[in-house]
Amino acid sequence: MCLGIPMQVIETDGLVARCAGRGAERTVSLMLAGPVPPGGWVLVHRNDAVRILDDEELGPLNDALDALVLSMRGENTDHLFADIIAAREAEG
Repeated sequence: MCLGIPMQVIETDGLVARCAGRGAERTVSLMLAGPVPPGGWVLVHRNDAVRILDDEELGPLNDALDALVLSMRGENTDHLFADIIAAREAEG
């Protein structure tokens, strides 16, 4: 299973960026995603930005990653998916 981590560009020279996200900071190649200005968000897999993220994607991605961590600890994740649970309950 491959995971991408949302990271924010801190600084860039056009081809490489210093990014931070989820408690980590790393140097990331922008060759696949293209240029991203500082402040922009990218989905990072193995130190490569695979695509540019828009603001609407950040919350759900981070919630899903938080859910993985909580699940591995055996903790409840319902609060991270309240919108999905509510929609399912409304359907029937």
